Amino acid sequence: MKRKGMNYLAGMAVLALAGCVTMPTEPQTTNQPSVAVDTRPVACTPANAEDPVIGNWLSKRNEKGIQGELRTLVTLQANGQMLYTEQVKRPRQPSQGLSEAGCWTRDGQTIVLQTLESNGLPVEADDPLFTNRFAIERQQGKRLVVRAETGARYTLEQVSPGYRLPF
Repeated sequence: MKRKGMNYLAGMAVLALAGCVTMPTEPQTTNQPSVAVDTRPVACTPANAEDPVIGNWLSKRNEKGIQGELRTLVTLQANGQMLYTEQVKRPRQPSQGLSEAGCWTRDGQTIVLQTLESNGLPVEADDPLFTNRFAIERQQGKRLVVRAETGARYTLEQVSPGYRLPF
């Protein structure tokens, strides 16, 4: 009986202390400056409707130092929008990936991808990390070979319009 009374008193003390806690009425500020990200919708420049690079392009490759297969799906739409999805597929493990969206343009023999969202979050469009250029080395039918600014070479196969990377 004495224990029950002690538990009751301890519970009442917790409730009394909880009543003394107040919620802050103003947001707390930090000394770090906040970075404003422009979230206004960006209108992409439509591509030439006859451009042969419009479509879904899939690359599967292995890279030194990465265990598993890298799969990249690039969707270049006629309205100038692009989707870029990259996954690492490892045996007996779920895929890990990156999903980006933005705009694309063609500058001569170069495809320029401008990321505006990465994994669903807006990015700073003026950060050079989010602009990628790929020189077109060769395009024959449903096969496209491009070279990134880093020197990496990608061979892509055109896939159906509704294709998605499997998990």
